Amino acid sequence: MKVYEIARAIEEVAPIPLQENYDNSGLQVGNPQMDVTSALVCIDVTEKIIEEARRLGCNLVISHHPLIFSGIKSLTGKNYVERTVISAIRYNIALYAAHTNLDNVRNGVNYKLAEKIGLQQIRILEPQKNRLMKLVAFVPGEAVEKVKTALFEAGAGAIGDYESCAYSSEGSGEFKPKNGSQPYRGRIGTLYEGPETRIEVILPQHIKNGVTNALLAAHPYEEPVYDLIALQNDSTTSGSGVYGILPEPIDEQTFLREVQRKLQAGSVRYTALRGKPISTVALCGGAGAFLIPSAKRVRADIFITGEIKYHDFFGHEDELILAEYGHYETEQYTKEIFCDIITKKFPTFAVHYTKENTNPINYL
Repeated sequence: MKVYEIARAIEEVAPIPLQENYDNSGLQVGNPQMDVTSALVCIDVTEKIIEEARRLGCNLVISHHPLIFSGIKSLTGKNYVERTVISAIRYNIALYAAHTNLDNVRNGVNYKLAEKIGLQQIRILEPQKNRLMKLVAFVPGEAVEKVKTALFEAGAGAIGDYESCAYSSEGSGEFKPKNGSQPYRGRIGTLYEGPETRIEVILPQHIKNGVTNALLAAHPYEEPVYDLIALQNDSTTSGSGVYGILPEPIDEQTFLREVQRKLQAGSVRYTALRGKPISTVALCGGAGAFLIPSAKRVRADIFITGEIKYHDFFGHEDELILAEYGHYETEQYTKEIFCDIITKKFPTFAVHYTKENTNPINYL
């Protein structure tokens, strides 16, 4: 097993292009061609995590939070980040992180948290924008099914819970082959006109090259005609936070305590209760206070996240409850996601959960 194979399995679920602009997901330390003995999964990478990996014989550490967020101009060991990088290099341990790209996908960090809390009908709270394209291709009738199959296998045509989505319409195409061409139809120097099928499929921008290559490989024409059109539609499969409904409405205080128990949170900070049962829940693991307006937009009864600034607690009393359970606590299940992805793809590969609690916050 190579490092790049593990990385590729994770990125099939959480593509790197879906990370936020400020982020630094991906392979941070190590050679992608290095053989991997086993992997250790964690939330944060620290010196203790590197030591644990050494003890277990793991030469790959997979974390949710990237160790390296900004550029490093020197490696002198002046802080824990530099010391951890030095230690990883010394012991030939590769470091890989999947952060906001794993936050922003269906079945990612926020979906896992929603499932743990017991939400149903889970949907993305703030869909990503300007991430979709439409591919329009013109294909002779006998090649339509072959081309559509190639596009679907390359990842095009997925809309929410549906796949293999396409629209087709019949029309007429014309062209005149020039000297040196090898036309699939028609003769050199003669204008040809014949029936063609217009195929339209939706795709996320980050798979554009793969879908285009699949089209060109499957299309019988020497010079296939196609358009790639940027769309303003919101994505249905990627974005920040999620929301859903509880199986049955529940008392506010009871729900707050139940979530605290499930997350094993040392405390919960929350705004005034409204005296109404909780049914619709919005949430975002980690630092998700920026999604408070989105939670109000979907008429959530409560918004759960890991961090909320003092002044952000103000001004929402008549609309919803805000509840803060801790950054680490709301992202702790990321380790399960990593393990599920890798073991499903590589059933015999050894993945270890860290026994180190890297949460830097303690409670009295």
